[in-house]
Amino acid sequence: MKRWQFIIGIIISAIFVWLALRGIDLQKAWLAMQSANYWWLIPSVAVYFMAVWARVWRWQYLLRPLKKISLHTMFPIVVIGYMGNNIYPARIGEVLRAYVLKKKENVPISASLATIVIERIFDGVVMLGFVIFNLPALTAVAGGDSGFVGNIQQVAVVGTLAFAAALAAFLLAAMFPHQSLGLFHRFVEPLLPQAIRSKVVGMVVSFWTGLESLRSPQNIFMVFLTSVVIWLLETVKYWFVMHAFSFEVSFFALMLMNGIVNLATTIPSAPGYVGTFDAPGIAVLSAYGVSLDIAASYTIVLHVALWLPITLLGLYYFGKESLSWSNIEQQIEAVEEEKKKLENF
Repeated sequence: MKRWQFIIGIIISAIFVWLALRGIDLQKAWLAMQSANYWWLIPSVAVYFMAVWARVWRWQYLLRPLKKISLHTMFPIVVIGYMGNNIYPARIGEVLRAYVLKKKENVPISASLATIVIERIFDGVVMLGFVIFNLPALTAVAGGDSGFVGNIQQVAVVGTLAFAAALAAFLLAAMFPHQSLGLFHRFVEPLLPQAIRSKVVGMVVSFWTGLESLRSPQNIFMVFLTSVVIWLLETVKYWFVMHAFSFEVSFFALMLMNGIVNLATTIPSAPGYVGTFDAPGIAVLSAYGVSLDIAASYTIVLHVALWLPITLLGLYYFGKESLSWSNIEQQIEAVEEEKKKLENF
């Protein structure tokens, strides 16, 4: 990653950390952490890895038109990818996941990246569903549509339109591959420099191949259903961690928190979503009447419980696969360079 991108992420995270910690008594928050019952983290980690296995199955399902790969083979690859998201900025773990799949199973990076983009779109749709479904309850608790609730409503509307447009574009490209590729060959390909034309066309065709799993309503339904299960399981993790602290909100409130914080983590930030996860999480709990000190201690512990286990396991698999950071960085730079060339035309 270019240094300026990293610096911008750090600045954004610093702003969100400041927003998160405003008005919080840090001593009281620390005392709340000390008095928490951390035995509840054991079932929370267990249910989180159930969600990871569901992610593995979903990716395997999306990759079936390209190659049939066992769940046992794919689990370490998915974990390595999420580890990369946690320690690299800008979700570079997605490229890392595609690179490792290419190395182990010889699946083209462009095609596997298409399936990963599909995952992200369905995740966004489910997250927005969580937010919209629970907005009436938040409005009732917070006492109106202005301020925090009003901002969430505006983001939900804009986000829904954006994700719906992206999903529609991918579905049309998947259902009409020859026509959509024909438009690319007719209008975009002639604009590409001769030196990179064949390579870019190959990448685009490979990317289109990765959309094959969206060519039937049954496949679309299965991917959507799996995405709902994944995020419900992650909400169960939120629920388990809540029991470690001295407050209680409904499962639906935690669904709303899950949706908002994960949408917020799409904002560029420092590695590990520092600040962009914490500030909106604290704000949601505060809107439900949880004291700022306890909301902050809970959100920080939850953040660590989400980040640490899969990062450690990902580093273990990373070492076990004898992967090289220098080679991976070269692959990431190559992909970023190709993206930059495409953006220029």
